[in-house]
Amino acid sequence: MARGQIRAPAAHHGRRGADRDQLGGRLHRPNARRPAVLVRRRRRHRRRLKWFPDRRGLTAGLVAAGFGAGAALSVAPIDSVINHAGWRAAFFQFGIIQGIIVILAALFLAAPPEGFKATAAAIVKRVSKNVRQASVDSTPAEMLRTPHFWVMYVMMVLVGGGGLMATAQLGPIAKSTGVDKVVVMWGLTALVLALQIDRVLNGITRPIWGWISDQIGRENSMFIAFGIQGVAILWLLSVLDKPVAFIIASGAAFFFWGEMYSLFPAMVGDMWGRKYAGTNYGLMYTAKGVASIWAGPLAAYMFEVQKGWHTV
Repeated sequence: MARGQIRAPAAHHGRRGADRDQLGGRLHRPNARRPAVLVRRRRRHRRRLKWFPDRRGLTAGLVAAGFGAGAALSVAPIDSVINHAGWRAAFFQFGIIQGIIVILAALFLAAPPEGFKATAAAIVKRVSKNVRQASVDSTPAEMLRTPHFWVMYVMMVLVGGGGLMATAQLGPIAKSTGVDKVVVMWGLTALVLALQIDRVLNGITRPIWGWISDQIGRENSMFIAFGIQGVAILWLLSVLDKPVAFIIASGAAFFFWGEMYSLFPAMVGDMWGRKYAGTNYGLMYTAKGVASIWAGPLAAYMFEVQKGWHTV
């Protein structure tokens, strides 16, 4: 993780020249840093999936929650730095702060000892009967040859695409219906309040559904959560011009979407073992990249063609 974080400053520096236009830069720069982010996320998953075989869902959710809900804590300070010193200063300052924290934290991480495998096997016996766990560790090549991987991959592309589409287009949707200018409470508009609530719910849903999946099984949890997410998105479409309902519906959509970041890594560990859990989930996580290719651009294109969000 420390090595991955050391690469991040170069990515931050690369962003500085990506685009001199502020808006254009914001659109392009996040992709420059993506490799470093993926390295850190994959290694965090590897550690937690190996240490807690009987609570994979909960532990995956707790760590993933920091990646989701943590954004809510940084919105205000980052926005303040951008307004006073510009986006270059914001990237530089928060990049340095983030780098120091990650490198120091990485020094305290350790892989399970050699004798932990036998202990883990005993722990697995206490796992809920609804959670099926593999008795052997599959290599990435072996995992790729199973149909289960590709079924899960398609699922993650579709579910991830729906959530990413909502993330990218929530602002344009609010602006097209006028709710972005409606002040709801505390001087906040419906759009700003919705974005803040969505980030929090997108974070706390991860340990909640991770814990639920430890009790009732990953597949059952996915069926319930993703099914409700679909209903929530349909509800959101019917209340686009109603500020309060817009906030509640968008929050529900994100609450039942964010758990994919705890359910999928836990299920990868369950199905293909703990030895190669980091690499195996790294391959599965590329589904989010595939989803991001079509989610935002496709939604924008469909809106331009259809002149409305319902088809999208």
